[in-house]
Amino acid sequence: MLKPIGKGNSQLARSDWLGGRKKPPLLRTRELAYGVLERLGFGSRASEATGLPGAMLSEVLLVSAPGKVILHGEHAVVHGKVALAVALNLRTFLRLQPHSSGRVGLNLPNIGVRRAWDVASLQLLDTSFLGHGDGAALTAEHMEKLKEVAGFPEDCVDPQCLAVLAFLYLYLSICRSQRALPSLDVTMWSELPTGAGLGSSAAYCVCLAAAFLTACEEIPNPLKDGEAAGRWTEENLELINKWAFQGEKVIHGNPSGVDNAVSTWGGALRYQQGKISSLKRLPILKILLSNTKVPRSTKVLVANVRSRLLKFPEIVAPLLTSIDAISLECERVLGEMAAAPTPEHYLVLEELIDMNQHHLNALGVGHASLDQLCQVTTAHGLHSKLTGAGGGGCGITLLRPDVEQPEVEATKQALSGCGFDCWETSIGAPGVSVHAAASLDASVQQGLDSL
Repeated sequence: MLKPIGKGNSQLARSDWLGGRKKPPLLRTRELAYGVLERLGFGSRASEATGLPGAMLSEVLLVSAPGKVILHGEHAVVHGKVALAVALNLRTFLRLQPHSSGRVGLNLPNIGVRRAWDVASLQLLDTSFLGHGDGAALTAEHMEKLKEVAGFPEDCVDPQCLAVLAFLYLYLSICRSQRALPSLDVTMWSELPTGAGLGSSAAYCVCLAAAFLTACEEIPNPLKDGEAAGRWTEENLELINKWAFQGEKVIHGNPSGVDNAVSTWGGALRYQQGKISSLKRLPILKILLSNTKVPRSTKVLVANVRSRLLKFPEIVAPLLTSIDAISLECERVLGEMAAAPTPEHYLVLEELIDMNQHHLNALGVGHASLDQLCQVTTAHGLHSKLTGAGGGGCGITLLRPDVEQPEVEATKQALSGCGFDCWETSIGAPGVSVHAAASLDASVQQGLDSL
C-alpha cells in the first residue's frame, strides 16, 4: 500500500488527497524533507542534505522521437525469422518547461489529456515499488499502485489512462534521484496516429525518458550553441532506451522492445528471436504511408497465421522461410545503397515489396482495403505492401527518386479518395533528438501550444 510520510496522516484517505478533493496535510518543511530523503536512500545523511536543491536544468527542453514501420518480416518474426524495422520520419515532439509552481503537469492535445498533480503530494508517496530502469517486470500490484496515484479505477485500460500512467511511472522513477521532485509542465504533440501500429507509444516513452533524464542531469544535454538539433552518445541512448522500455511495459505489458529501440536509435534495426541489432548504414528512403483506418486485432491475425501453419505446414513453412530470405536480401541491398544507390537498387526493392505482399496475402493477413491500396499505387507505377499486422491498418509505398512530384500528388489524392489517410514521409530517420526552438516547424510549435 502507498503510505504518506509523516505523523498523523493515517486519518486522511489517500484517495482524497491523490484525487485532488482535499489538500494533503501540511508538514513542517524539515519533517517533509527528512522523510522524503530517507525514502530516497539518504538514511542518516538526510539531515546533511536537507535544504539543498536538487540538480535540475532550468531551461525549456524540446525533444523528438520517430515512429516505426516494419519494412519486411512481419508475422514471420513470430516464428523465429528476421524482421527489419525502420524509423519513420513522422515524429512525436515534447516540450518540458521547468517552473516553481509546485505542480507537475501533462498536456497531450492529440488524445485530449490534461492533468496536473501537486508535487508535495507526490513527494509524500512511498515509491519503493518503482523500478530502476533495470528491466524488472511490472507486476499487477505495481500497476494498481500507479492507478491509485493517478486517481484511476483499477479497470482503467484506455489509451489516455495508460499514457498518464507511463508518464507518472517515468517521472517518479527518474526524478526521484532529485532531492525534491521537480515542478514542471510536459506537453507532447505527435504527427503519428495512435493505434495504427506505427510505434506512437514507444516514441512517447522515448521522449519522456530522454527529457526527464536530461532535465535531472542524469545525462547531459547534447545541443550545442548555434545547432538546430543534437543527439546523445551511445551510452546515453542505452539509458534512454532502458527507461523507455519500462514505460512501454506500463502501456503494453510485455512488449518486444523493438519499437522503443527504433525510436531511440533511428535508422533501421534487425530483430530475430529477441535479439536486436542496428543496421550501421542505411539510405533515407522516401515513402507514402497510408492508413486504411480499418481496425484489426494483431492477436487474432497472429493466431490465424499459426493455425494456417499447423494446418498446412508444408505450404506455410516455406512461405515463412521465403519472407526471411526477402528480409535478408533487403538488408543486403540497403547496405549497398548506403554507399552508392543506383536505379537498379530501387527496382530490386520494388520486387521485394511485391513478393512480400503476395506472401502475406497467402498467409491470410491481407484485406480488401490493402488490395485497393496496392491497385491504386500500381496504376501510378508504384509498389506497396502492408506494414505491421495487416488485416487493414497501414501500408507503405516506395517512392523512387525519379518519380515526379505531380505523380506523387496524384497518387496521394487517389488514396485519399479511397478514404485513407496518407503521408509523404521517409524511413531511416534519425532517432531521439533534442532541438533548438527556432528549428521547429510552425506546425509543430502550434501543436505544442495547443491547450
